[in-house]
Amino acid sequence: MPEGPSVKRFQLHCSPFVGQTVTKVGGQTRQINPDDLKSLTLLDTQVHGKNLFLAFGPIQEVAPCSESSSPGPSSCQPSVPGMAISEDNSFPLRMEENAHHLLEEPEVNDLPLLTDNATEQPREWLRFHFGLYGSIRANEFARASKANKRGDWRDPIPRLILHFDGRGFLVFYNCRIHRCSCPTAQPATDILNPEFDREQALEALRKATPVCTTLLDQSHFSGLGNVIKNEVLYLAKIHPLSLGSLLPPSGLKSLLDHALQFSSEWLNSQLQGRGLRPQIYGKDRCPAGHEVMKDTFGPVDGLKRLTWWCPQCQLAVLPEESHDN
Repeated sequence: MPEGPSVKRFQLHCSPFVGQTVTKVGGQTRQINPDDLKSLTLLDTQVHGKNLFLAFGPIQEVAPCSESSSPGPSSCQPSVPGMAISEDNSFPLRMEENAHHLLEEPEVNDLPLLTDNATEQPREWLRFHFGLYGSIRANEFARASKANKRGDWRDPIPRLILHFDGRGFLVFYNCRIHRCSCPTAQPATDILNPEFDREQALEALRKATPVCTTLLDQSHFSGLGNVIKNEVLYLAKIHPLSLGSLLPPSGLKSLLDHALQFSSEWLNSQLQGRGLRPQIYGKDRCPAGHEVMKDTFGPVDGLKRLTWWCPQCQLAVLPEESHDN
């Protein structure tokens, strides 16, 4: 499913429509009544982890991005560590060195709620959580790239279509849409947020739990998904079933560094129109030419995820081999 970097890219599709009013709606969603959005203005866009939040309300609420009083980080330009946005809001100007689909991830529902300014009129917030192949398109519809099992070339069916008075439109595919009072956010756990708490993340990784499971825990690594998990474990040369409590501090720090850097670089490549070139995810052989193993791992009572690893590059750490340096 779309991970943090992809959802940030979806946000960039929506940001140009901030300040525009919805004039026409469409789509087959039954989770909300699209007609309720007619004549409302898109006021704000925010991303927290794998969730996109859009705020709608009367036109009087619209304020310049720099003066926005909306909860959480301003979203007219996504906040990404080490990234500066060009004047036309199109591409990052630089990425700092070492900065910080496809199954469903379990949702985390116990995150704290942000609060709106009491002096503002109520906003209509919508939360978008993307499914297996969820996406957003601006000013175009998705087209079938191949025939389905019946041999039909049917285009994907939009969940929601929003036309704006600026004559542009947004199309949402394969996503769950829910109303909420305001965005749920925990910046300290969001891998693409400048306020990400490294020490808190390292503490989570030190637990006596397989690191492949900890990395997918959205309460500690919001926005990190299965692709990032596989890639950073390979980059750090750590076996996915290694218990964090058995790994040296240097190994855990390396794993965290790779997770943050890979996530930012993936976002940067997407914004520049480049696709992801995984080294281990979905591969038969690793870059060193070794045969890759594949299996499903996860919590005993939770979702199991496909995991790829190289048994020669990512050696398992046994209890008697653990150390503290």
